[in-house]
Amino acid sequence: MSGRATFLETHGVPELLAPAGGPEPFNAALAAGADAIYCGLGNDFNARRGAKNFDDESFSAACRRAHLAGARVYVTVNVAISTEEMPRVLELVRRAWLLGADAFIIQDWGLMAQIRRTWPQIETHVSTQANVQDARGVAWCRDVWGVDRVTLSRELSLAEISRIAEEGVELECFGHGALCFCYSGVCLMSSLAGGRSANRGLCAQPCRLPYDLVDEKGRVLEIPGVPTQGLPEKNRGVGGTRLLCPKDYCTVDHLAEMRDAGVGSLKVEGRMKAPDYVFSVVGAYRDALDALAAGEQDEVAATARHRRLRRAFNRDFTESYLWGHSDNDMMSYERSNNRGEVVGEVVGSRQLEDAVVRRGGGNGGRERMRRHTRADVDVRLTAPVGAGDLLEIRPVDDPTQFLTANAVADAPAGAVITCRAARPMPDGSVVRVIRSQRALDDAARVADKDVVRRRPVRVRVVARLGVPFKVELECVDGAAAARAEGFVVEPAQTRAVCVEDLVEHVGRMGQSPFEPVGWEVELDPGCGMGFSAVHKVRAEACRLLEEALLAPYAERALLIGDSPQFTDAPAVGGTSAEPEVCALVTCPECAEAALAAGATRVYAPADELAERPDAWPEGTVPWLDEICREGDHARLDPWVRAEEPVAVGNVSELALAAACGALPEVRSCIPVHNVSALAALEDAGAAGVWLSPELTLDEVCALARAARVPVGLSVFGRERVMTSEHCVLQALDQCVHDCRRCALRRRRLSLRNIDGRELPVRTDVNGRSRIFSASPLDATPQATELIAAGVSRLLVDGQLMDSAEVSAVVARVARAVEAVRDGRRPASRASGATSGHLFAGIG
Repeated sequence: MSGRATFLETHGVPELLAPAGGPEPFNAALAAGADAIYCGLGNDFNARRGAKNFDDESFSAACRRAHLAGARVYVTVNVAISTEEMPRVLELVRRAWLLGADAFIIQDWGLMAQIRRTWPQIETHVSTQANVQDARGVAWCRDVWGVDRVTLSRELSLAEISRIAEEGVELECFGHGALCFCYSGVCLMSSLAGGRSANRGLCAQPCRLPYDLVDEKGRVLEIPGVPTQGLPEKNRGVGGTRLLCPKDYCTVDHLAEMRDAGVGSLKVEGRMKAPDYVFSVVGAYRDALDALAAGEQDEVAATARHRRLRRAFNRDFTESYLWGHSDNDMMSYERSNNRGEVVGEVVGSRQLEDAVVRRGGGNGGRERMRRHTRADVDVRLTAPVGAGDLLEIRPVDDPTQFLTANAVADAPAGAVITCRAARPMPDGSVVRVIRSQRALDDAARVADKDVVRRRPVRVRVVARLGVPFKVELECVDGAAAARAEGFVVEPAQTRAVCVEDLVEHVGRMGQSPFEPVGWEVELDPGCGMGFSAVHKVRAEACRLLEEALLAPYAERALLIGDSPQFTDAPAVGGTSAEPEVCALVTCPECAEAALAAGATRVYAPADELAERPDAWPEGTVPWLDEICREGDHARLDPWVRAEEPVAVGNVSELALAAACGALPEVRSCIPVHNVSALAALEDAGAAGVWLSPELTLDEVCALARAARVPVGLSVFGRERVMTSEHCVLQALDQCVHDCRRCALRRRRLSLRNIDGRELPVRTDVNGRSRIFSASPLDATPQATELIAAGVSRLLVDGQLMDSAEVSAVVARVARAVEAVRDGRRPASRASGATSGHLFAGIG
């Protein structure tokens, strides 16, 4: 680690980390008081590739603005990187650092290894996409990688964060904004459904879409409170079927607890959000953190903060994870769009005469007349509104028939206002503010300005007769100081200047990024001077202070040198292991069936092994979870044993296995997309690697050829596409709060998406749901290429299969391996199966 003091240690409150999807939201974040801003440079290698992001010129200018204002800039390179991309990504990192980046947020362990080895002076942060959830994982990041900060999974509680903070690594935690349904970094739903990978910054957000929960026969299960039965068929899937859609996170009322738990940086989500959202949310949290630092408790101010947050985009708010909860209170089942803030209800409507508008007719075209219906809608307010605020008016009986209108003037709570709308609305319709005009105006005001926030400075002015006039500036935070000298002070010919004159004229810093907040003036009696000369000295002092603040960044070119030549291929690669058929199963009977059908290696989830430990065949390899939080150690750690194989799904389990001399096989949920990651994990103790289903056949083969340890690939079965702390089955409102006794959990239920495809859902004994792909993968036709490249473990993922299905599929894979040995082509792909990403990369 760098050894630098954390933000919490130096400031007493967490850093406020704001999002910026481009220059305009960057300025909004800076103006609203962000301590640091995270953003992407270019559109290829960050987790929000759909954002506007930055080019070199705009990024350099943004860094300059931030550094002069006292804020830091973090660049997101938080995606999985392919081997061929590694030189380009590293060149991007080098370029961004020279342009002014303060740190880099990284998911890929190969990229992390390259940066730490090549440029140890560069500050690195582990992304939440890396799926680090406990103290052991954080310590591994510290000891193996020397990182400066770890961004924890969003699902962690305050108690867990407090324990992790004892490791002494600066922690970044989620503070506000949209929650993913799946644990970050292990989601494949968008990727396997449509090729848009969350691990590559192209998530299509399938968790926000409607789903039906269906039983074994495809019948839709009744969701309590879902008003779909009385609605037209076209409206199905809108009233409570957003089964994977969490509310937005909001911790503004618990910043003291987060500080006390050891949170060093509080992250606001939103690189795809508009500047007005960024301005409102960051401003609200700035006010709250400043109040916390000052020890102030003001209910009026707290109410105003809540209003700002609710009038920015939100799906309603939750804080469940802070307290270790993941129940229905955190879900937004009925809608996935903006809820805004409820400000009143409709108390009357009047149809108006239709308006007729001319359209077309230009350039010889045919003129058309369009008729528009209009109505005046009366709204009784329960909260104030501002002129121009965008209102949503939504009927209670049929919420799909909502419309929007604008408030025409400021109005207080209790007033009745009239809005012009497209049609009359029923009395009792709920009215919400879904966008604040004031926030839009505030963000627009700073959108293209070069100075949006001024840094406070102390000013010392020295005006002594016969010596040069001096202006000294010192940043209040101690970051830098500067002094400028000018004309020699002479006796006044007419009126002598006074202290007030110097304060006024030296204090005119309007075009600079500085704001005077403290004064010391040494003035001899009877001094005379021209104020234009004073202005020149003040301007020079400001220029020198800017130069001093930016000097560390200007010197970087001397420290980093020219672009190095990167060689990703390890010196030794390739294994000669014989191919073996493997099976992942969930019961001893399926394990026996797999062995009888030709499997030579059987894996089983740790919880299933613990259920019937004596019934499993000897040599069954534990398959540990992709989630490993503090509370999971008691059930997972005992399966990590010296000199015995174990499949690990999380870096915490890898760290434990390496420490105790086990033989860890890295599961595909620790993504290996490049040979640098492969080599880094091998060096960290991996005794085997299971490759990601997001890789193409060529990428799989290249990695297998480079590996020094056995490489495996799932070749048949349904891939796990999501793992959630929230149990999907809770939507049925039948939770017995004891997963071992839950009858629903034993059923073969599925989610049916808007295309009619069914994704199996299984909830484990710990209450976590796993969702599986709608179609099985069958890569057995490619067994020839896989085996030739060195893929020695071909896995049947039989987690959703019974013993007969396991037997049939294992036999199929065994026949494919035998065909390869005999020089024959394996059988063609099974009906209804897919080749996954073997021939269609994720971009």
